Amino acid sequence: MKMDWNKDLSGMNTFRMRVSCRCFVEYGSVEELKAVLADRSFPRPFFPLGGGSNLLFTKDYPGTILHCGMESIDYLGSGRVYADAGVVWDDFCAWCASKGLWGPENLSYIPGEVGASAVQNIGAYGREAGELIESVACVEAGTSNVVVIPAGECGYAYRDSRFKHYWKGRYFVTGVTFRLSEVPKPELDYGHVREAVKEKYGTDDPDLLTPAMIRGVVTDIRKGKLPEVSELGSAGSFFRNPYVDVKTLEAIRNKAQEEGLGIVPSFTIGGDCFKVPAAWLIDKCGWKGKELGGAAVFEKQPLVLVNKSGGASPDEVIALEEEIRASVKAKFGVALEKEVEYV
Repeated sequence: MKMDWNKDLSGMNTFRMRVSCRCFVEYGSVEELKAVLADRSFPRPFFPLGGGSNLLFTKDYPGTILHCGMESIDYLGSGRVYADAGVVWDDFCAWCASKGLWGPENLSYIPGEVGASAVQNIGAYGREAGELIESVACVEAGTSNVVVIPAGECGYAYRDSRFKHYWKGRYFVTGVTFRLSEVPKPELDYGHVREAVKEKYGTDDPDLLTPAMIRGVVTDIRKGKLPEVSELGSAGSFFRNPYVDVKTLEAIRNKAQEEGLGIVPSFTIGGDCFKVPAAWLIDKCGWKGKELGGAAVFEKQPLVLVNKSGGASPDEVIALEEEIRASVKAKFGVALEKEVEYV
């Protein structure tokens, strides 16, 4: 177990916020985690930190940051894979692709760790982690009991799970079991994935594709439109794509027609529900590339807010977020919700 007091967290969050925590602990086993949770000498509250990629530290953290140092991956047979919470997510995607296992390839190059994937229900290009998860292994904070929670009980929804709300602070994820496919199951019908696959490989025939091929295409797409966190601090997609009803979608289309904004992209979710890309709404409000203090909207992808100066404060990021939300609401009548967690 590694422990550090008053630790600087600027290198442990992808937004590069210059904050610290009262205590930092990296545990190397479930038993070590249980010991920390039971030890009253550690300052409360506890907060689990993975790769620090989907959050914004708004101030110094007064309690104990817990990081999983376990990093093993085990093939259980029949497409089932267990991965420790501390495994880097993209390393997990690469491992699965190398074994010919289908499922995570569309989620390649998303920053963070396996444990966070089960909490955030990360998603991209038509796939979500919750669709692949069989169960989540956790330690319960109040009892230090080890529990295994079936995916069906985790309440997975768009960028959401019970771990983010009802179970927040109750469970600490230590590992995830995934149920993947040993037969070809490429998901190509989202965005420009199919087009990119055909351009790169000359075919979109499932029998001629491999998970590694799809992973390569998705990685190229993400690298082309998202900032490298090693070069420019960000938390990835800052806002959720809003779900709207028919009436709201028609109002957005009318506004777009009035102002000559082009066709409004939308995706049917089911019934009277449609998804409209938040990036389109933000872009049409003129935010792409705009700055506020040290924070800015990424010039290639308006869904991403960045620490452009390298020294942006949390208040500057929050102010930028609030101005974007206000302008989208005023122009299109849509209330954006942040995907990033504030700590």
